[in-house]
Amino acid sequence: MTTPHTPYHHGSRAVQDLVGVRELADHVGRSIGDGIRPVAAAFLELQPMLVIGAADQAGAVWASLLTGEPGFVRATGPRQASIAGGPHRTDPLARALAQEGTPVGTIALDPRTRRRMRLNGRARPTPRGLAIEADQVFSNCPKYLQKRQLDPDRDPGGPSTPTPTRTPELTAEQRTLIAAADTFFLASVHAHGADASHRGGNPGFVRVASVTELTWRDYPGNAMFLTLGNLATDPRAGLLFLDWTTGTTLQLTGTARTEHGDDGSRTVRFTLTEAVQTLGASPWSWTAPEYSPANPTEED
Repeated sequence: MTTPHTPYHHGSRAVQDLVGVRELADHVGRSIGDGIRPVAAAFLELQPMLVIGAADQAGAVWASLLTGEPGFVRATGPRQASIAGGPHRTDPLARALAQEGTPVGTIALDPRTRRRMRLNGRARPTPRGLAIEADQVFSNCPKYLQKRQLDPDRDPGGPSTPTPTRTPELTAEQRTLIAAADTFFLASVHAHGADASHRGGNPGFVRVASVTELTWRDYPGNAMFLTLGNLATDPRAGLLFLDWTTGTTLQLTGTARTEHGDDGSRTVRFTLTEAVQTLGASPWSWTAPEYSPANPTEED
């Protein structure tokens, strides 16, 4: 488990040692705290969306998208963030987030500035939505983040009532969405908490191997290996894909494992248990992306 002296559990340590980056991970890990600093609080209040990851009441792991007018997420204490609204009642995590003390991982990603921060802790329902007591708060670098702006011609209007469609396999439409994706979010869990992270690349960086299997290369990052460390100890995973123009979300739950190549490369293989597609889940529309200059090409 993690301790006050290290944010890493044995799964992350095992991957760090395998890749040979423990010393670098220790250095980077010093940026992880349990408090929400003023600069982090200011960042949260500007965001129109937040991704939250957790396990549902049956144990399946999901990543869900929460949206609202900027200010719907804000720091309400040195270690507490409050979210107005919460998930829609049809969201896979709605019942779990209605319970006190659910371990959650969140990521606030701002495509406009290529900035992101993560806040992990335990959630509890409130009369206005959710509150999260923070255990870990930290920022990540802008690597692999695509730049986008909110569409000024799109009026988000009032609250919608999205209706999800559940399938045990990926439809042709869903496979097309995934193949064209340049971004997705990945939820994972460990014995003492949960995490939500970002994955980005040029379109095609996620490959659809079959109607129940996806693969992607794990690009070099911050050396912490929080996500792959979680998957090394608990393979349950949740993926969230977003159609940035229409607001449609595709949530996948299943298991994931990491394959380490002799050349030092890493490939993650995800096996689907269930897919949930929700048309118009987000009221926001974003402009076409400006791809990150860090994105590898197919030949890299």
